[in-house]
Amino acid sequence: MLARAYWALSRYRLQSEPPPDTSAVLIGAPHTSNWDFVIMLAISWQHGVAPRWLGKHTLFKAPFGRLMRALGGIPVNRANPGRLVAEVVELAQAEERVFIVVTPEGTRHRGKLWKSGFYRIARDANLPLVLGYVDSATRTAGLGPTMHLSGDVVADMDQLRAFYADKHGIRPEDFTPPRLREEGSAESPK
Repeated sequence: MLARAYWALSRYRLQSEPPPDTSAVLIGAPHTSNWDFVIMLAISWQHGVAPRWLGKHTLFKAPFGRLMRALGGIPVNRANPGRLVAEVVELAQAEERVFIVVTPEGTRHRGKLWKSGFYRIARDANLPLVLGYVDSATRTAGLGPTMHLSGDVVADMDQLRAFYADKHGIRPEDFTPPRLREEGSAESPK
């Protein structure tokens, strides 16, 4: 009900492919604004999915900590990530159908690389990736294709780069193009 109200009032249109019937890792990109969180919840709820999402640990302090956890939040302490990937893989394997939402940019500001946690979680839990997006150029948001990792990091990332090449976040200048450290030191592909 909240999701329908959001889409009825939003300046953005929901334009989605159907989500998989299985658990998945949902990429939230471009992540350039706090509004991305609200849009991600509206997309997930519209598709009948209760998301579990990774967020910086400071979001889970009073007074909003309980609300963030109730909305599916999993706190991440970036200074001590330790067993995060293993814990999220365990969570994904324990639940019947869960979407683990990850913003691989790791911040709302432009960086050099994406963080590889989304890739490692999907690989280690044998989950598909759902390419979620916000595109301010077309005022659309939703779920793009679902892909299964091949194990070839560069080939997999090439698919992500192709999908996100024409997506513009709410603040397009802050988008970090998809590239992982694991791809090597070559210059970023176009």
